[in-house]
Amino acid sequence: MPEHAHPDDVEAFRLKARAWLADTMPRLPEGVENAQLMFEDEYATRARELQRTLFDGGYAGLCFPVEYGGHGLSRPHQLAFTQESLGYEMPVVFNVPSLSILAPTLLDFGTEEQKQRHIPKILSGEEMWVQFLSEPSGGSDLAGLVTRATRDGDVFMLNGSKIWSSGAFRADYALCLARTNWHAPKHRGITCFIVKIHQPGIEVQQIKMANGWNEFCQEYFDDAVIPAENVVGEIDDGWTVATRLLVHERNAVGGASPFTSGVATSSGRGVGRNMIRLATSCQADKDPTVRQLVAESRVLDRVAHQLVDRVTTGIASGYFPAPAGSLPRLFGATASERSHDIGLEIIGNRAGGWSQGEMAGDIAVTFLTRQNSSLGGGSNEMQRNIIAERVLGMPREFAADKDKPFDEVLHNAAPTRSGGAGG
Repeated sequence: MPEHAHPDDVEAFRLKARAWLADTMPRLPEGVENAQLMFEDEYATRARELQRTLFDGGYAGLCFPVEYGGHGLSRPHQLAFTQESLGYEMPVVFNVPSLSILAPTLLDFGTEEQKQRHIPKILSGEEMWVQFLSEPSGGSDLAGLVTRATRDGDVFMLNGSKIWSSGAFRADYALCLARTNWHAPKHRGITCFIVKIHQPGIEVQQIKMANGWNEFCQEYFDDAVIPAENVVGEIDDGWTVATRLLVHERNAVGGASPFTSGVATSSGRGVGRNMIRLATSCQADKDPTVRQLVAESRVLDRVAHQLVDRVTTGIASGYFPAPAGSLPRLFGATASERSHDIGLEIIGNRAGGWSQGEMAGDIAVTFLTRQNSSLGGGSNEMQRNIIAERVLGMPREFAADKDKPFDEVLHNAAPTRSGGAGG
């Protein structure tokens, strides 16, 4: 593994990375973006190969600790590498959630053995991870989960169901929240587990979305065995782990994570430059109204980037509390929605029909998932609550089930494989 420049010398590192990328990584074909390749590479076979190439070349896990296969460098080093990687094929499917959410959570709460066993394999592309958090019966109340893990000697038996697990069909492991104590209040009876996905007792079903993608999955657990050594954090204290995981998730979705590498679009962060291409492809780049829309998109990009930098620096310095990650997450979601609207306004009636390969077609299909960014990492309403309560210090809303044993609280039952209610 090659040695990098001095940790303080970001520009020397940039030049070295530029040369390595040119010599090693495949160029993106003209007009093709990593986002497209990600969905064409359904089982991430190509992404795993590319991640291994980064790892062998010394450019995977730049901000991860050296003792777990990383390089202990700073976020500016990672940003420099990401900027230089524009125009190259990159394994961006590893960014969320493997690199930016789950590996950092293992760093925070995993045992030394868990970290040594898994983090180097995540960085090398050998392991891909997902989250088993949301449940069909739970809505936005993550702490109200009813998937259960029952202790049986040195193992736990997992039963219940999870949903909206992006990419679970191709992943190897998950961090899973399950209820282990029904007599404790809902936040204090949950445990976090490392779960091997493709094993007896676990069935993964892909969910087809309106735009034709099948990334989302639902999982059914029927006495799936989890070794007790796979508990992350403390038994019945999984909410502490989940709280930190959600901070990493908001940072990732909001663009503030130091652990992501490469971007989905070859034009760089955001969609502003894509709007210029879109307007040109529609021969509307001279239209004054369209030019105003493109300008608005570029402004949203710029504000998002500046907000990410400000909040990231503020959290690192202690000026902002960790929940401030909800600020770029909330702005990023609302800006994304507006950018989708702008794209649709630019293409106009082309949204109803297009020729194959036209950019207008991509915009029209992508519009079907306009709300995604306002739900991933917690809804916009949840982000506003977090900002109000944990950043601004406003009083929490009343909760009728606070400090009440979970088995005394009315709640939905876990669905069974057939779709009925389970015990």
